[in-house]
Amino acid sequence: MTELEKARDFARTATGEELSGLLYHPAPQVLLALLDNPAFDESKLVLLLARKDLPGEILEEIASRKILLKSYAVKKALLFHPRTPRLIALRLLRDIYLMDLVQFALSPTASAELKRNAEQQVIARLPQLPLGQRIALARRGPARIAGALVAEGHAQVLPVALDNPFLTESQVLKALAREKPPVQVVQAVANHRKWSQSYNVRLALVRNPSAPLAIVLALLPELTVSDLRELAAPGVVPDNLAKYLQAEVLRRMRASQARAAKLSQPDRDALAAKTQDDESAHKEEHRGERESGLHGNRGPQKSDHHT
Repeated sequence: MTELEKARDFARTATGEELSGLLYHPAPQVLLALLDNPAFDESKLVLLLARKDLPGEILEEIASRKILLKSYAVKKALLFHPRTPRLIALRLLRDIYLMDLVQFALSPTASAELKRNAEQQVIARLPQLPLGQRIALARRGPARIAGALVAEGHAQVLPVALDNPFLTESQVLKALAREKPPVQVVQAVANHRKWSQSYNVRLALVRNPSAPLAIVLALLPELTVSDLRELAAPGVVPDNLAKYLQAEVLRRMRASQARAAKLSQPDRDALAAKTQDDESAHKEEHRGERESGLHGNRGPQKSDHHT
């Protein structure tokens, strides 16, 4: 009998410290034999699953034994293992508690697909959650969950979600793009110290049919003339708002003409060239911001997990 065969047979009957020592054996055959040991209990199995170098065949064998998966601690440890096969992980997600799903979605080792699945399960449960849990999720949940809570517009949850360090611009824009978002969402975003400074968010607020006129008018001076003209095109915004946009464009043109009238001809030419260059640079800068928003501004990266 070889040494490996002896170790495998010993793994089936070992107890106490000898059993604990076998948890770190390098041979998969020995580790598989441990699963047949009557003394190999839940706590030992969780310790085994803490090994990041476990072969996939061990993980698959654990997942195939229903008696082992009766333990929630084992299910969680198996889900969080970086080498757990995708289909097994997807199956396990259905049985994981809410806050553990959130923890998994923030895990740096989980795949993007599994994180999205975990987040979607949390989002589906949001309407049934008590207020305290929703506030906790708004404070530290991943970007997509925070964005979903922003979109709901709950008075006590909304400000917390907007301050979430994982919330991304793309999720804020998604909340504003929903059909008839709550007015309180629009107002909260427009007044937020961070998101109100985003050019893409300002554009979205002006486009939003739920935005109060006072908010829209306050934002118009912050937009480029080219964007104002695009927004004023037929069918983009309501006709009454388009009139304000056209008036702002006209005001800018008159102000520019008035400044130019006070200058000498060489200075006028220089001003015209500078204005054109500034407008082009401004438009190019915000085109980049829009593309960043469309592709998911990642925001603070403590895990995403910005979407």
